[in-house]
Amino acid sequence: MSVISSYLKKHIEALVKDVGIEPACQLTGKSKATLGRYYSDHPEHADRFMPVDAVAALEQAASYPHVTAALAELKGISLSFDKLKKNTDQGGGVNSSVIELAQRFAMLMAEYQQSMEDGIITVNEAKRLLKETTALQQVLIDMKLHLEDETV
Repeated sequence: MSVISSYLKKHIEALVKDVGIEPACQLTGKSKATLGRYYSDHPEHADRFMPVDAVAALEQAASYPHVTAALAELKGISLSFDKLKKNTDQGGGVNSSVIELAQRFAMLMAEYQQSMEDGIITVNEAKRLLKETTALQQVLIDMKLHLEDETV
């Protein structure tokens, strides 16, 4: 299986798990087995991918557009996604973004240090690092939006 295929299948899996397997079945009209085949890394399912209409339906229900973001990253495109629901309005503009950026980066580095203690990054550790990296990316997007607001 190519690197791109494997990358897309991991993001399809993340999308299905984000929505939940039962709701994903209802939204797409596909069975659990069919959805599983779309992200399976077994050789017999290497050429099976989720149809675009199913991806669109799931991404509408998901907390993050996993597959769309993966496709954009593969093409070198940067997306701006702002669906965080915060309890309060985060004023402060760029200054608060810089502070949050430093905090998120520190959390990423702490997670990395903990992961590397034994010299091996396990699957669970990689998932935690990915989660922190995605959170850091969101802070950068927020910072970009603050900077754009200040230049208008």
